Amino acid sequence: MPGARTFARRALEDWGVRGRTDDVLLCVSELATNALLHGVPPGRGFLLRLLPYADGVRVEVHDSGGGVPAVPQDEPDESGRGLLLVAGLADKWGVGERTPGKVVWCEFATGSAAPTPPTRSSPVPPGNTLRSAGPPTHASPSPARH
Repeated sequence: MPGARTFARRALEDWGVRGRTDDVLLCVSELATNALLHGVPPGRGFLLRLLPYADGVRVEVHDSGGGVPAVPQDEPDESGRGLLLVAGLADKWGVGERTPGKVVWCEFATGSAAPTPPTRSSPVPPGNTLRSAGPPTHASPSPARH
C-alpha cells in the first residue's frame, strides 16, 4: 500500500499534523489492504478519504464489497490482524453503510488545533494506482460536438 501511505503522509504534512502520524499511516495501510483483499470485487477500486477536524483526523476507506468487517475474537492468524491493529491504535473505529458496499473508518486525536483544511480524497482504481492527490472534482458534461 505504498501509494495510499504516500497520499496520506502528504495530506498530513500539508495540514501540519505532527502527532500520531505513524499510527494513522499504519491504519491507512491496513484498511486499504483489507479493502483490496476482502472488499473490492474484481475489476473495481476503492476510495481513500482523509478528513481533518479541529483536533484530529478521520480515515475512511470506501469499497463496494459486501460483508461487515469485525475484529477476530480468537487468536488471529497472519491474515487476521489488520482490524486488531486498527482497533488498538485508533481512538475510534467503525463501519458505515453505503450503496453498494461499506465505509470502514477510524479516528485519531492528534492534538492539532489548526484551522480545518479541506478534505483529501483519492480514488484507488484496480492495480493499486492513485489517480488524484486532491479532493475529487466534478466535471460538467462536455457539450456535444457535431
